[in-house]
Amino acid sequence: MIARLLIRILAWALLAYLVLPLVVILGASLTTTPFLAFPPEGITLDWYRKMMADPGYVSSFVTSTLLAGAATILAVMMTVPAALALARFPFPGKAAVSSILMSPLVLPHIVLGAALLQFGAYFGLTRSFLALLVGHTVIIAPFVLRSTFALLTPEQRALEEASSDLGARPWTTFFLVVLPQIRPGIVTGSIFAFISSFINVELSIFNTTAELNTIPVKLFNYVQYTIDPTIAAVSGATILAAVVAIVILDLTIGLDMLSDRE
Repeated sequence: MIARLLIRILAWALLAYLVLPLVVILGASLTTTPFLAFPPEGITLDWYRKMMADPGYVSSFVTSTLLAGAATILAVMMTVPAALALARFPFPGKAAVSSILMSPLVLPHIVLGAALLQFGAYFGLTRSFLALLVGHTVIIAPFVLRSTFALLTPEQRALEEASSDLGARPWTTFFLVVLPQIRPGIVTGSIFAFISSFINVELSIFNTTAELNTIPVKLFNYVQYTIDPTIAAVSGATILAAVVAIVILDLTIGLDMLSDRE
């Protein structure tokens, strides 16, 4: 009983440690002072209005959202077939292929960014949305691959064989048997992939311009010259957007279902 109580206290302490910085950011974004202050000295939404009135921030938010969404969709389209191939078919070099596909998880993103910049120069893909899309797809694909591959178990394979024995075509088996089984992995991997793409700085900074900027790179450049509550307001807006996305996901799909299925 005492051990369980101590574990619960420790869990709440760790949760508070993780949540407290978010509370500080949200509080600092509401201060009336021209500098970051917590607790806030007064309450105002002027910094949020300043952020929304700045075309640079709005454009960066749009770019980051479109980039993360497009990269996540491409990652799902490429890694789901790859996961099926790795789980179902033996072939020479299978371990090497799997290691290569997972390598972006261990390679520093700044190294990948520099490599893609040099490689893209041969094809005229530098400093463009396409260059960012290629780079972000590379670094987030392992999240979807890993979470999907984990659900392709031998038991799940038996269901596929049963479907085929009953006369179902391969596409019918995939959409009615395989996809429902691996959907939690795809959704979970996509969430991590989208977030990782949205917050990426190291790779993005190599291919952004003044007109094409993601919100993390925009903040990174901004804090080098000015530190005011606008930074907290941008961070607060990002936090609120993430909370809204999680709530929508819970209402439409159900986070408890995802955890149960995994």
